[in-house]
Amino acid sequence: MFGPMNILFYPKKMDSDTDGKVTIYARITVNGKRSEFSLRRRVEERKWDRRAGKLRGTAPKVANFNRFLENVKNRCFEVYDNLLKEGEDISATIVRDAYLGKGKNQHMLLEIFDDHNREIESLIGRGFSKGTLQRYSAARRHVSDYIQHAHQRKDIPVKKVDHKFITGLEYFLRSKKNCNHNTTVRYIVNFKKIIRIAYANQWIERDPFFHWKASWKHKERQYLTQEELTRLFEKEFDIVRLQTVKDIFLFCCYTGLAFVDVEKLNKDHIVKDIKGQKWIKTHRQKTKVLSSIPLLSIPEAIIEKYKDHPRVVAKGTLLPVYTNQRTNFYLKEIAAGCKINKILTTHLARHTFATTVTLSNGVSIESVSKMLGHTSLKTTQIYAKVLDSKISDDMEKLKNDPKLMEFAKSI
Repeated sequence: MFGPMNILFYPKKMDSDTDGKVTIYARITVNGKRSEFSLRRRVEERKWDRRAGKLRGTAPKVANFNRFLENVKNRCFEVYDNLLKEGEDISATIVRDAYLGKGKNQHMLLEIFDDHNREIESLIGRGFSKGTLQRYSAARRHVSDYIQHAHQRKDIPVKKVDHKFITGLEYFLRSKKNCNHNTTVRYIVNFKKIIRIAYANQWIERDPFFHWKASWKHKERQYLTQEELTRLFEKEFDIVRLQTVKDIFLFCCYTGLAFVDVEKLNKDHIVKDIKGQKWIKTHRQKTKVLSSIPLLSIPEAIIEKYKDHPRVVAKGTLLPVYTNQRTNFYLKEIAAGCKINKILTTHLARHTFATTVTLSNGVSIESVSKMLGHTSLKTTQIYAKVLDSKISDDMEKLKNDPKLMEFAKSI
């Protein structure tokens, strides 16, 4: 038979407490036996009411701290009540450990996250990229910050994750981390994979994501117009690094390849068909889908220009590509030099290929999808939506067609 449980909060002065502050502890008593733990909170000793077991005063900070103490007490009693319902052994130590997430058979959320991220790290280059690891590491960091913010703990049992936790994390990312809509959804989707691992291993009984659905906001893709592309093509830079980056950016504009795929291009990726036409054939690092792109005269000339470049010769690549970070930094200078009022990035070149170079010139969306290495035509259709402005321009020309205007007058 288990007796009632009592909880007492009290200050404990440490040797390091030389500033008039003390650390607050919780003492749990069950059947006359005690167990204590630190709340990792320090308060001014003179403001502590030993009889009431809380801070004196009515200031907002005092009220918040006393609410925190009440929350700790309520959660400890919740643990105690659950142990009673489940017929488990109960002691002060068991209640303490369960509250702290140290109970037996407890699978901790961040520990599962860490195991997952270590697996990804060990498989970089064999199905996963550094970028994937960076995204999951960032998601793990945000979840950790949310646990500290919402629960004042370093980790929680994964079975504590419910729909309220998910929506709370979503709000936290938007309000405290200033993440935009799509970035927030991306982090939640990363977190969802961790919960699915727990569900698959039967560490949790229900999937808390059952009533949550990712909703993405499609942003209009920026791209260079033909006039901007021509301006970029005709601009020559005296600074070698800027000229090199400009050439490689143009190469991307006329091949549609992502930066990471251009970086690893070598002679083996250039093949000839039975008509003698040269093609770039490479599997995208992101999706492993084959991209088949006819080699146009501009990118072919750029390859020829840099074939004897020291870095090309040393690495066995087709182009002397800088890091993505340095390239995007130099592209800002290039945009200013060409008077292009857009933020040039390596990925904007891919958008330019999809819109200005191909779709705007009548290349079918199916062919563009194949060249871009998309796994779904829906992805390519995003670029087609961008072309509404071109449709408007084309229709404007049709409106002003003399023959149509003459027909209209005769009606």
